[in-house]
Amino acid sequence: MARVRDPGATGAAGTGTEELTIRVYALVTDLMDRSRIGAAIPGTEFVRDVDSCGPADVVIVDLAKFGSIVPSVRAAAPTARVVCFGPHVDDASAEAARAAGAHAVMPRSRFFRDPLAAVEE
Repeated sequence: MARVRDPGATGAAGTGTEELTIRVYALVTDLMDRSRIGAAIPGTEFVRDVDSCGPADVVIVDLAKFGSIVPSVRAAAPTARVVCFGPHVDDASAEAARAAGAHAVMPRSRFFRDPLAAVEE
């Protein structure tokens, strides 16, 4: 379970610092990417197939490795927010992910500027 900021919370002193616990799964195999995501979103569970996603609140998808299974992700986790990232030059994969129902599709560079913000948007 990952902890994220609750955008609707005001906190005890109106600080907006309340947190939510959500289930974040990531279809990401690159070790450096996994390290960066794990540091930004502690509790993320890294999986290698859709069947391992379980009851997700958010599924992060690396389009370079898993772009072809975004429709399966949407079918397996219909209520999950699907966040995809991929090479900025791969317009076809980005458009296919959008067409398959991904909630957010962005270049790797934008995603890794702030992975937590990408998940929370």
